[in-house]
Amino acid sequence: MTVHPLTIERLEKISGVVCLHGPLTFENAGLFQNAIRREEKAGTVILDLTGVPYMDSSGLGSLVSVYISLQKVGRRVALTGVNERVLRLFEITRTDSLFLIFDTLDHALEALNRGAQA
Repeated sequence: MTVHPLTIERLEKISGVVCLHGPLTFENAGLFQNAIRREEKAGTVILDLTGVPYMDSSGLGSLVSVYISLQKVGRRVALTGVNERVLRLFEITRTDSLFLIFDTLDHALEALNRGAQA
């Protein structure tokens, strides 16, 4: 079985935005968690999942772990670009209510900026 790598890209222009490319699975869950824990101290971390075709239960567990870690220190996690397959996983496991989920990165930035100004 071919293991597809996960690449993690931080957007230089926008603080707190991390783009994931590749599946989030058991093989790379630790890499993902370590990368997000090193993320700068933005109030909200936006994870762009547009490039994530699927995640397994370990990937979901690592995402929930990141959510809990950040929530404990008063930070939030927003997700963008969640495809139908990943969204269905969130719905089945009832974890969809944990995250702020937006269709696109632009929608997330607009909504979060509007909320910060209110």
